[in-house]
Amino acid sequence: MPLAERMRPRSLDEFVGQESILGEGGLLRSLIAEDKLSSAIFWGPPGSGKTTLARIIAAGTSAEFVAFSAVTSGVRDVRRIIKEAALMRRHDGRRSILFIDEVHRFNKAQQDAFLPAVEDGTIVLIGATTENPSFEVITPLLSRTKVFVFESLAANEIEVILRRALEDEERGLANWKPVLDDALLRKIADHCDGDARVALTALELATLTAPPSADGSRRIGEEQMVAALGRKMLAYDKDGEEHFNIISALHKSMRNSDPDASLYWLTRMLEGGEDPLYIARRVVRFASEDVGLADPRALQVAVAAQQAVHFVGMPEGNLALAEAVVYMATAPKSNALYRAYGKARSDVRHTRDEPVPMAVRNPVTRLMREVGYGEGYKYAHEYPEAATDLQCLPDSLAHRRYYEPTHRGFEKTIGERMVFLERMRKKLRRPERTGKKSPKSTNKARKVE
Repeated sequence: MPLAERMRPRSLDEFVGQESILGEGGLLRSLIAEDKLSSAIFWGPPGSGKTTLARIIAAGTSAEFVAFSAVTSGVRDVRRIIKEAALMRRHDGRRSILFIDEVHRFNKAQQDAFLPAVEDGTIVLIGATTENPSFEVITPLLSRTKVFVFESLAANEIEVILRRALEDEERGLANWKPVLDDALLRKIADHCDGDARVALTALELATLTAPPSADGSRRIGEEQMVAALGRKMLAYDKDGEEHFNIISALHKSMRNSDPDASLYWLTRMLEGGEDPLYIARRVVRFASEDVGLADPRALQVAVAAQQAVHFVGMPEGNLALAEAVVYMATAPKSNALYRAYGKARSDVRHTRDEPVPMAVRNPVTRLMREVGYGEGYKYAHEYPEAATDLQCLPDSLAHRRYYEPTHRGFEKTIGERMVFLERMRKKLRRPERTGKKSPKSTNKARKVE
């Protein structure tokens, strides 16, 4: 049998990964240990352990366990098994567990065949699927099952599985005397996309194709692993220093308005197996921190790229990220918003919590109006350019300026607008200095929408 099949865990103690549901105290682990598992859907990516766990359940349960794949079997087989399960239940009271691999292959009409048997307890259904059950499993069946979500295996978990295979003489590769560096083993774990089956298959192929030395050992080099995996093994560690080095290079290349370098570092990350949504989050942050209001469209482009990646997935989403990265690199730059927020945060942290000025409080009740909420409020839309001399900051911070736009991109227009508005406010303040009322000034409280 292939190495991936030989190395399947035979007990929960050998099982690697899925700690959230199979760790000590996890719900699924408790149900399996007590042989009280009810109907369930195992949903997760290939090579994450769904079928392996079903086999462990089969070995440990007192119930009759029947397994088949929806690819090779049909509803006729399901009805036959359900009939036999009903006879067994009446005869000796034993439960029957029906495991269906790739249950999403049954269409929604075919899935109706399970419903009566699941509902009355004739069978305990365990379905394994790589597709979202919300879309691929009918609602009545979904409501009668518990969905357990399996995650892609982490690189360190894949590494544990590979080391076991290298050291196991009975089922693994130890008798072939494979030799490979720890660094190469980690690269294999990083480049198999969380799929233990892919990692084990590549390791077996590399071992068999590595030339034996005089002592019978087989040194596995990167050449064998590249051939076994079918792609170049890039020097990229999603959890280590290279991860931080390259995301830093991408960020600084965009900040330096270098689209070519930005594209290069983006590609290094994507081809190295980085989570594209992680990159999308960093681009969204860049749009606010380094472009800001110099080009307000930058944030729209960044969020659109994140949505595109989430919607179409990879590799189709790579061009959406490339478009966003090039846009960021070529956009006018400003960190004025970043600096403004920093100043405001400093004041919030280091000054007292000043009360909100009465004029800008919302007088939603009669009592609030009587004690002065909203008194002196000026409705901006009743003034030229929708600007008043209303003080919205507390007295102690009335003259603070947080946002200071640059002269780059759209911020130049914003800066000009801010200067114009300040002139308008100064004109509105002049009548008050001479004892005259400002135009359309009112002391009446107005409800704030």
